[in-house]
Amino acid sequence: MKPMIAVPGTVALCYRAWSRKSLTPIGIAAAAITAIVHAIHPWSAPFFLLVVFYLGATTATKVKHEVKAQLTMSSSGTSGGEGPRTHVQVLANSIVASVLVLLHTRQLTLSGQDCFSFGKNGGDLLVVGIVANYAAVAADTYSSELGILSRSKPRLITSPTLRVVPPGTNGGVSATGILAGLFGALTIALTSIVLLPFCGGGQYYHGWALKDQIVWVVLVTLWGGVGSLVDSLLGGFLQASVLDKRTGKIVEGSGGRKVLVHPASTKPAATVSSSVDKDSSALRATQAVANTATVKGAKVIDSSSAGHPSDLESRRIEAGYDLLDNNAVNLLMAAIMSLSGMAVASYVWGVPLNDILS
Repeated sequence: MKPMIAVPGTVALCYRAWSRKSLTPIGIAAAAITAIVHAIHPWSAPFFLLVVFYLGATTATKVKHEVKAQLTMSSSGTSGGEGPRTHVQVLANSIVASVLVLLHTRQLTLSGQDCFSFGKNGGDLLVVGIVANYAAVAADTYSSELGILSRSKPRLITSPTLRVVPPGTNGGVSATGILAGLFGALTIALTSIVLLPFCGGGQYYHGWALKDQIVWVVLVTLWGGVGSLVDSLLGGFLQASVLDKRTGKIVEGSGGRKVLVHPASTKPAATVSSSVDKDSSALRATQAVANTATVKGAKVIDSSSAGHPSDLESRRIEAGYDLLDNNAVNLLMAAIMSLSGMAVASYVWGVPLNDILS
């Protein structure tokens, strides 16, 4: 990509993240490195796929912030709403695409090809993986951020009866969320159709026949929508949704991390048993204070920030197993959708997957 576009574009993205406090300082550094990796690619498409995803994700997050602040709560005991995203969150959405971008840059250098041949060589599979990654993470972000605006409560996708769950529950889906996810994937599909240099030319726009354009946009949009549902399935099974029993709201971990549910002691067993009486009396005293504060409507500090186990007694797991945090689920989903998209394209086009390294 031309430096005259990449450099100011990267600076503008970092400044926007800093001025709006949408990313932490380390998150901004991670975003800058990611942008540089995408800008190394000879084509402009990978860089602008990243830009469109970032702008759309931050806009969606801002739109629903006030609503989410009322429907969920943070692990610190305050109202919900997304704070600045961390470097882990940035990489969870982009690291798979970054690796594929580097591989495709290498492949273009070795082959000397400078266009997307729609299945004529292994490099095209890498392009599919890059687009599939951003279609999936965009769909997932739009779905989770805007789906909470739904007037009807979400239903748990992992439940045989699709039971109703509180807003913010991992694995909870709604018609609003699904449509929002498809719209997010559509933004990526349209960006790719405009910027990918398709081999050919002549009377077609960028070498794309109208039929090819429509098929590509529809498939990328639907693939992104599938990615959003895959993320819901993974989150519903592998990620614990913690409910605050006092308010009936889902508790969200800062930076996409796990939410503490039960007190865990780091003391040796002998030490724990020798201090049971002391801890029990303190536990009862603090619980009494918490109950009194709840009755009076006062705010009780959440244990994940205060560090006291008594507050955790007001929490329970609403759904899922506490195996992964939100960032790990997002990364796993992105990898699945990118690699499976490449595998499907390999089968349809008859191009071996090992050709991506040639």
